[in-house]
Amino acid sequence: MKKWKKIALIVAGLVIIAIVVQVSISQANRGVVAVQTDKVKKQDLVSLVTASGEVRPKVLSNVLGEGFGKITEIAVKEGEKVRVGDPLLRVESIQPAADVEAQRAALSSTEASVKSMEAGYRSAQAELTQRQADYEKAKFDWDRAQQLYKDELISKQEYDSRKAAFDSSTAGIEVSQARVAQTRAELERSRSVLNQNSAMLTRARDQLRKTTYTAPINGTVTYVPVHVGENVIAGVVNSTAGSYLMTIADMSMVTAEVKVDETDIVNVRVGQDADVTIDALPNQIFKGKVTEVGSQAVLRSSGVSTVQTTAGTQEAKDFKVIITLENPPESLRPGLSSTAKIKTAQRDDVLAIPMQALAVRTRADLEEAQKDAQGKNGGGGGVTLAASKAPAGTDPKKEEIQGVFVVRNQKAEFVEVKTGITGITDIEVLNGLNEGDEIVTGSYRALRTLKPGARIKKEETPEAGKESKS
Repeated sequence: MKKWKKIALIVAGLVIIAIVVQVSISQANRGVVAVQTDKVKKQDLVSLVTASGEVRPKVLSNVLGEGFGKITEIAVKEGEKVRVGDPLLRVESIQPAADVEAQRAALSSTEASVKSMEAGYRSAQAELTQRQADYEKAKFDWDRAQQLYKDELISKQEYDSRKAAFDSSTAGIEVSQARVAQTRAELERSRSVLNQNSAMLTRARDQLRKTTYTAPINGTVTYVPVHVGENVIAGVVNSTAGSYLMTIADMSMVTAEVKVDETDIVNVRVGQDADVTIDALPNQIFKGKVTEVGSQAVLRSSGVSTVQTTAGTQEAKDFKVIITLENPPESLRPGLSSTAKIKTAQRDDVLAIPMQALAVRTRADLEEAQKDAQGKNGGGGGVTLAASKAPAGTDPKKEEIQGVFVVRNQKAEFVEVKTGITGITDIEVLNGLNEGDEIVTGSYRALRTLKPGARIKKEETPEAGKESKS
C-alpha cells in the first residue's frame, strides 16, 4: 500500500475517533446544567433600611408678618446667633404709636371720671345716711306727738307740724335712695368705659409691639428673604399666611428627616440606630437614633398627606422618619441632602446564603419533577422533594414554595427554606439547611430554569477566576 493511502487512512481514523469522542461527550453532557455554587456558612447579618431626605434642626421657627407696614430696619444678618427677645426687624410704627397715645389719654380721662363718680357715690351714700337719721328723729317725734295729742297735751298746730316733718323725712329718704342708685349706675358705667378703654389700650400696645419683631427662640438666623423698604402683610386666618420674614434654627439639636418607602416602614422603630451621610460632607458618617416615625403616608410626588387627597391613587407612598444626630458639627446647615441607613435588625453568627440563591417553584412543578426522576430511575427515587405538605384545599399549581437547590451527588435537590432578616447581599436561613451545605447560587438564567433532580456541573465564577490568576 502506498504511503499516501496509509496517511489518509490514519487521518480518517483519527477523525472518526474524534467524532465518536465528541458524540460521547455530548451525550454524556446532555441535560447537564452549568451552575455556580457556594457553601452555606455562618456570619453576622445587619438588616438596613435606606432612605434619603434632608438635614433639619430639631427646633425651627419661621418668623411671619403679624401686621401691615413698611420695613424700616433689619437688625440681624444670616448666620448671626440670637437669643429669645433680641430684636430682629422693625416696621413703620407712626400710626400704632399715635393710637397708643390716644388710648392712654382716653384711659386717663376715664379714670378721672371714675374717681369723680366714686366721690359722688360716697356723697350720695352719706346724704342717705343723714336722711335716715332725720327720718328716725322725725318718726320718734311723730309717734310721741300722736300720744300727746291723744292726751290733749299738745295743740293741733304742734301735732300737724310734727306730722309734716315725718312725711318730709320719709320723702327725703326715697330721694336719697334714688340718688344713690343713680350714682351707682353712673359709677358702673364709668368703670365699664374704663375697662373698654383699657382693653383698647392693650390692643393698641399689641399693634405697636408687632412693629418690632423679636427672636422667639435661641438659635441662628438661617434665612432672611426680605429687605428694607418692602411691605409686610399680615396673615388671614384659614386663608393665607403672613409675609415670610426670616427663619431661626436651633442647630444644637440636628435631625435628618428622611422618607421611608411604605414597604420598609413596618420594620422601622423608635430607638433604632442609624448611620447618616450628608452630601456636603463626603466620607463622613454621623451616628443617630430614630426619634420619630410618621403614622401617615405621604405621596412621593407631591409630599401631600393621603388624608388630604379625596381621590384614590396607586402612586408610591412614603412615611416621614426623623433621626436625631449625635454630636452634629457646627458646619451643618438646614436643607442639606442626607441619606440614612437605619439598622432595623441584627443577627450574630447565623446561617446565611446569598439572596440570589433563593428560588421559587410551584408545588405542581416539584411533584412533576419528582415523578419524572422516579420514572427514569425505575421507581428508585433519585430526587427528594424537600418541601412541607400542602395545606388542605390548596391548588398545587398556584402554591409557591421558596427554597434553594442543594448540590448532592452532582444533582440539584430543591429544599424548602424559611428565611429571616435580610442583609445587604445575604439573607438569614432559619431552617432547611446546615452549615457547609453546597448550594446553587447562579447564574440567574440557570436558576430560573433549573429543575429538581437535574444533573449539574460547576463552572468557575468570575471572582474565582480572578483569584486563581492572581
